[in-house]
Amino acid sequence: MPRWDPRAEDRLREAALELFLEHGYENVTVAQITERAGLTRRSFSRYFTDKRDVLFAGSEQLPGLLARSVRHADDTLSPFAALLTALMDIAGVLADQAPLAAQRRAVVQASPELQERGRTKFAAVTDAAADALRDRGAAESEATLLAQVGVAIFRTAFERWTDQPDGIGLLARIREAATELAASLGAVDVAALPRPVPR
Repeated sequence: MPRWDPRAEDRLREAALELFLEHGYENVTVAQITERAGLTRRSFSRYFTDKRDVLFAGSEQLPGLLARSVRHADDTLSPFAALLTALMDIAGVLADQAPLAAQRRAVVQASPELQERGRTKFAAVTDAAADALRDRGAAESEATLLAQVGVAIFRTAFERWTDQPDGIGLLARIREAATELAASLGAVDVAALPRPVPR
């Protein structure tokens, strides 16, 4: 009987990422992943449902984590401040994923199927954030708008974090993206924008 390997999940993930980067996600099978990792299909099934799950395992927890953090943010915070605080809380949870985050992102960017899966995951995060903001008293349309903006900030920060691995953490990247957005919005006088000319 083979001994239990405490690193089996990591070995499978590392093997899968190597193969995805070498051959493309669509061209890699579970059998190839297990062979590269030196493990069995049974070991793979213990940790992952399919090869997509290697990239997205754990991401199903993100909507709930974010919503819970929004709901528990200080009552004195505005809805958007509560959302930004929650995003920064989530950054701490994801900090240990830094070593593989860039590789995962490269694999996803090269696959239309995975890009669609990623969009679906972010849509679930947006919906969960909007629900939590409504629970805090934000109006329906305000909650939806703020959730979409908050998730856009998170995605921008996450991309910078993985694209520029220069020691700046995800938390700092979230602050950076939010600050840039605030500065851009502050520079626009909406009332002074030209009105469209009727055609």
